[in-house]
Amino acid sequence: MTSEAVLIDRDGFTETWTVNRPEQRNPVSDSDVVDALVAHVDRVNRDHDVRAIVLTGAGSAFSAGGNVKDMAKGVPPFGGPPHLSREGYRHGIQRIPRAFAALDVPVVAAVNGPAIGAGCDLALMCDLRIASSDAFFAESFVKLGIIPGDGGAWLLPRAVGAARAAEMALTGDRVDAATALEWGLVSRVVAPEELLPTARALAARIAVNPPHAVRGAKRLLREAQHQGLDSNLELAAAMQPLMHATRDHAEAVSAMLERRAPEFTGT
Repeated sequence: MTSEAVLIDRDGFTETWTVNRPEQRNPVSDSDVVDALVAHVDRVNRDHDVRAIVLTGAGSAFSAGGNVKDMAKGVPPFGGPPHLSREGYRHGIQRIPRAFAALDVPVVAAVNGPAIGAGCDLALMCDLRIASSDAFFAESFVKLGIIPGDGGAWLLPRAVGAARAAEMALTGDRVDAATALEWGLVSRVVAPEELLPTARALAARIAVNPPHAVRGAKRLLREAQHQGLDSNLELAAAMQPLMHATRDHAEAVSAMLERRAPEFTGT
């Protein structure tokens, strides 16, 4: 299954999504990339045979973020009357963070190279991040005289804390892979040739679990970012009976008691 803007490779219960604009270093502001990512999120939310996703970029970059050539030309949303530029953001690149926030399936970012501006934010939209030793991250909007327009100011502090997020956003400086690991921006740094196998292995470790439970756990984690403890406990209390009612829960309990490997069907 492929599209021009985002390539999709399916292996069992795991998909690998590759932003496919290597000659432009995979900008994510172009409408075809936005449309493709949002469409695949919608598709996967309805497909319980997809249990985990790996997201990466074609070529040497993860994503260069916004299309700088379009900025220079003033192509919307980077130009034109302010009210139309606002609508361009809302109905353009901002659809990606909204879609990823609603994505039920866990996503592992395999950051294969530079993740700059909106490309850094795209990695932050994922649930887990593994970086190549060649990768670096830059919340570099200020270097272009603009601000994070696609959710970075909300996402970044939740990944690295307020102080380090401020350092990245206000200087626009690069953070190399080793520093990203130290700061908790990524969970692992590996050699370039090990990146996709490592990310896919992590996705496979997720995909072996009951898909309803994985999706439910991800939703609890996402909601916890803006809920208090009591609200999160109430949500868990409402969701847990749904998990108890699944065949996969019964299978997991039986397999544990019988000391055998479980076989989950997503039911």
